Amino acid sequence: MKTEKLLDVAIAGTGHFGRYHALQAARHPRERLVGLYDPDHGRAQSIAEETGTSAFRNYGELLERCEAVIIASPAETHYQMTQQALMAGCHVLVEKPLAATKEEGAALVRCAGEQGRILQVGHLLRYSAEHQAISARMKQPLYIEATRIAPYKERGTDVSVVLDLMIHDLDFILSLVDSPILHIDAMGAAVSSAHEDIANARVRFANGCVASITASRISLKTERKMRLFSQEGYLSADFMSRQLVFINRHEGIPLPGSNGFRRQSVRWHDHDNLAAEHDAFVASCLDGAPVMVDGQAGLRALDAALRVGEEIRAAQELIRHAGLID
Repeated sequence: MKTEKLLDVAIAGTGHFGRYHALQAARHPRERLVGLYDPDHGRAQSIAEETGTSAFRNYGELLERCEAVIIASPAETHYQMTQQALMAGCHVLVEKPLAATKEEGAALVRCAGEQGRILQVGHLLRYSAEHQAISARMKQPLYIEATRIAPYKERGTDVSVVLDLMIHDLDFILSLVDSPILHIDAMGAAVSSAHEDIANARVRFANGCVASITASRISLKTERKMRLFSQEGYLSADFMSRQLVFINRHEGIPLPGSNGFRRQSVRWHDHDNLAAEHDAFVASCLDGAPVMVDGQAGLRALDAALRVGEEIRAAQELIRHAGLID
């Protein structure tokens, strides 16, 4: 009986999300977790004991033992750690954002191509049931409104709310809209951290589609919603209740007096998005499957998020000059 090949995987970064990656790799049927690295060696040792693997004090030594590495370290370290892994001949799954700057992200995309290695970016929503439910029904949106708000948590405040939360919806929207960004108008403010904690962006694409995106990590409640309009119909999704309503002409219950429109209500059951992401990474590394969220996709989301940040700073300077803020 032929034994299926396993992918020797390492985890770099054993913080909150790194631990989840380690647990997932330890139980994945096609992965062999060969080790962990974190500058906090005590933290790495603790997670290593939990997952039945070894903690390494040296990142380079760990790279010598693995075929692929999952990088879940702070955003400012993504470029250096990803480049080192690619140059060592490893496939890489790096958490979002791809890098801290567009130039660094582009360099990583080039490096992966030159080394012939997989570079996958951890935009987890691409593997979700909600993304599948919406993308199956909305092929050419004309207007999108996305809201992602939550109470304050210390985790993630090393970057702005744009790179922490809004980038999820930016990537989601970019996966639906096959057109370059033409213009961005944005506003945001730092309230509880050194970076923006609340932000709104209005993104206009070259094909005419417009997206309005709000992200906050200082709200009194958690809310995640998206509304989309197109010639195909109107779709409203509530991610907290895991349901959407699709008003269209082809599916669902006829709406009396609506000139042929129908109402389709859909509920989805959450699956393990992280397991699906690992499945996709392994399939790309071992089977040559297409990379769903490759370096170019990660770079496009990063570029959009950085442009939002630039417009926020420009708007802040404008209103500061006008005397509206100190």
